[in-house]
Amino acid sequence: MKVSLARHGGQAAAIRLHQPPEVVDTDTLPRSAATELTRLVAAATASAPAVPDRPGRTRDAMSYTITVEDDGVTTDLTQSDTTMSPEFAALLDWLDKHFTRP
Repeated sequence: MKVSLARHGGQAAAIRLHQPPEVVDTDTLPRSAATELTRLVAAATASAPAVPDRPGRTRDAMSYTITVEDDGVTTDLTQSDTTMSPEFAALLDWLDKHFTRP
């Protein structure tokens, strides 16, 4: 499973304008980390709102798109700072801690 994160808006939007999404692949993770990521993705997917969040409702709020590619199926989860579910926030926090930084 590959999970990518794209950030949109916020006060640093111009800095991220043409940066590619950050990506983590469960094939490169230790088994325990891959299992935890799979659990967090399942929880965030189950808690996704029926109607996607509309960025721009709050001035300078960031929105996040987490894309999950698993067995040929792609799922996009999009939420913002002001409306994200606790499950989405937990996944976002995990990703922030586990991305490979140059």
